[in-house]
Amino acid sequence: MRVFLVVATIIVAGFAAAAALAIILGGPETPEPVAAINDPFEAVDYANVPPLRRYTARDGEALGYRAYPPADRARPGSVVLIHGSSANSRSMHPLSRALAGAGYRVYALDVRGHGSSGPRGDIDYIGQLEDDLADFLESVSPEAPRTLIGFSSGGGFALRFAGSERQTLFAGYLLLAPFISQDASTSRDDAGGWVSVGLPRYIAIAILNGFGVKAFNHLPVIRYALAEEARAHLTPAYSFALAENFRPRQEYRANIRAVNQPVRVVAGEADELFHAARFGDVFALAGKDVPVRLVPGIGHVGLTLEPAGIRAVRASLGAMHGNGRGRVD
Repeated sequence: MRVFLVVATIIVAGFAAAAALAIILGGPETPEPVAAINDPFEAVDYANVPPLRRYTARDGEALGYRAYPPADRARPGSVVLIHGSSANSRSMHPLSRALAGAGYRVYALDVRGHGSSGPRGDIDYIGQLEDDLADFLESVSPEAPRTLIGFSSGGGFALRFAGSERQTLFAGYLLLAPFISQDASTSRDDAGGWVSVGLPRYIAIAILNGFGVKAFNHLPVIRYALAEEARAHLTPAYSFALAENFRPRQEYRANIRAVNQPVRVVAGEADELFHAARFGDVFALAGKDVPVRLVPGIGHVGLTLEPAGIRAVRASLGAMHGNGRGRVD
């Protein structure tokens, strides 16, 4: 018995030492800026971006969003837009404006940890983003039928929400070049250079979370390849809590199988972060037949900024709603 206790003590001490080293020294590096992601935003005209509005989340935090009124009275419901990693509601302005022009009432959110919504790069707990979205719907009451559109990591979060017990809060989900999983066949190494993951720290914190230890969830585990001038107003790094929440669940196939609402995917054929041609297979292997529209000549960011990408998004959204105002296929 004494030998067992000694061995167990050594093992525990060894794990604690290894975890401590991983947490202290295993954080993410700062990657070199990726021009394909940074440069397209320099040409965006932000002159007519609507002012920020606020809603109050259940913890009392005032979170930001922008509202785009429809161009006419023939409003086929409303759209809630979730931006991509490191970004904020302004990054979705060209798409938001186009969808409002098509008659939708559009809401672009500053997801907590981004933009004007709380301290950048961190959240209080995993699951808080779902709570925030539910609080937004209760506070603002977007017109039905509601569609949740998420881009990139925001598309991954939209998929997470679509597989949750709250999925019926939206009539449909449109995923734009969504991050599915680092283990999915759609993923490129380091997302094409866009992300640097502090894998030792990430793994150590994940293991500790399995034992209920969440004291280190606020530490950064991911850094993004932002241009120097963009880091001041965007979110260059994510804590473990934010990184784990702003994506699908780790068991992404189970996440996909849990979705019962209509889902569609749109991606650019020339996507630099993901293997766009594999989206259909990823969903099919998880047991879901999901329509996928690939846009020729369009890269990752171009899907939400360039006319061809925006037209494809509008067309897919229209297909979800069919020809009737209240019908979603």
